[in-house]
Amino acid sequence: MISQYLSDEGYHASKLTILDEANVKSREREERHLDAKRMRKAILDGDWAEVDKLCTKPLIKNYKTFLYAVYKQQYLEYIEHHEIQKRRAQRLIAFLHTLQAFTHLNKRIKPLEQHATTPTEFKDLCYLLTAKSVHDVPSFKGWQGIGPSREKLVEQFQSMIDVEITDREGSAYVPPHRLLNLLRQAVAYQIEFSRYHPRVAPKVTTLLQDYTSLIIPNAVHHTFSGHKGNVKCCEFVGEEGKWLVSGSSDNTCRVWETETAECYGVLEGHTSRIWDVASSKSGATVASASGDGTVKIWDMKHNKMQCLNTFSDSDGDVYSVKYHPAERHIVTGGYDKTVRLYDIVRGRVVKTFSGHTLSVTKAIFNPLGNLVVTGSKDNTIKFWDILSGLCIKTISSHLGEVTSVEMNSNGTLLLSSSKDNSNRLWDIRMVRPVRKFRGHQNTSKNFIRAAFAGDSMVVGGSEDGQVYLWDVDTGDILQTLAAHKGIVYSASWNARRSLFVSCSDDRTVKTWWFDDKGGGWDGV
Repeated sequence: MISQYLSDEGYHASKLTILDEANVKSREREERHLDAKRMRKAILDGDWAEVDKLCTKPLIKNYKTFLYAVYKQQYLEYIEHHEIQKRRAQRLIAFLHTLQAFTHLNKRIKPLEQHATTPTEFKDLCYLLTAKSVHDVPSFKGWQGIGPSREKLVEQFQSMIDVEITDREGSAYVPPHRLLNLLRQAVAYQIEFSRYHPRVAPKVTTLLQDYTSLIIPNAVHHTFSGHKGNVKCCEFVGEEGKWLVSGSSDNTCRVWETETAECYGVLEGHTSRIWDVASSKSGATVASASGDGTVKIWDMKHNKMQCLNTFSDSDGDVYSVKYHPAERHIVTGGYDKTVRLYDIVRGRVVKTFSGHTLSVTKAIFNPLGNLVVTGSKDNTIKFWDILSGLCIKTISSHLGEVTSVEMNSNGTLLLSSSKDNSNRLWDIRMVRPVRKFRGHQNTSKNFIRAAFAGDSMVVGGSEDGQVYLWDVDTGDILQTLAAHKGIVYSASWNARRSLFVSCSDDRTVKTWWFDDKGGGWDGV
């Protein structure tokens, strides 16, 4: 099945390699296939010299039976040509055809007489030398002419080849596109037996992991209360999401236990509001960006929650912080318009990116970690090469300040939020807009941010106090979640726990889940 797939996709060299490694005599089989193809063409073209040459190769075991059929076809064609020339009164040419037929009968067909299809067939072939027409002989009353009889000979050859292949290789019939069909069946099985059945057929992008349905939350799971000011940012700690971290205008970050909503610790040390928090993928450390112009790195191992380092290079508020995929670096952006790349192991700035004309509101890495993407109050999005520090592309399509940028898991799509009341999806490869997500409110001085929720949804905050969920493919609003009593600044998704977390001007953090009793949505 694998070799069939490789052949279907045009990977012929790879197919031969894998067959050779599996000790399948692929080259011999390919040569036989090509010889059989040439044989069929030679028969249809009447190139009997080529047919004789190919008959010397071991294409079929019972080759003498086939050779007799070939010689019989040649003989009948001699007779046919004799009749045609005789009707045209070209007696000399007709005589030569008869002589050729006689010679062919004695030298070629006579030695193979035992392979005749009927006991009287050779006798009838001899009688044809004096008969007026091929159809006068009982054995050949069904003769339809040169072309149709050649096609029948090709069919006979093909049937003998098919039997030969089965005998030689013991191969079973493999239906077309068998491997792809089996993979599609595997996907369909996983979708059918998933916990939540989608209304629309989902996109399954990998078979390396089992499919799990992306659930559309419809109810509050927990409310986290304790901050004394509005909560500007929140994020799950690590991929496991056992903890939550939130940042507030009360100058603190709080760490919460996701399942119990208990405050596990308070991260103190900043002297101004917390604009952004970020977690490393492993959850070993957390970073916080503050209006006091600093970024702090907090140790989350063994529940220490101690400040490991403080970076104070910014001249003004730091609005954004994000970890590199390798977790050794962070990128920051803020009021001073400069994007900084920090090595958190060595504890210093290793690169700066300058080019924005107003504050940088968000700075992130692409999944490969070779690009930095930034959004700014100057209404632009910039792409920076991490090695050279140069800006390689600028997007200037937003009509308002860009408040956030995010990338999907494979780095092909970019999501941006702006104070023009829109979240936009961009094709990174073509650097062109794909669609807009509307319905929410984002026009005032707040940083309203949006993010991807898996590959199927976009989730974001709004000034109307609701969490919005959009379909990535259509841009339609799938769900609005109303429980906050103030502006919702941001929301993020944790795939391991199938939970959203949102933060608000009402000083709370909320997690959202799918409640069977809560609504009519049953997964995406």
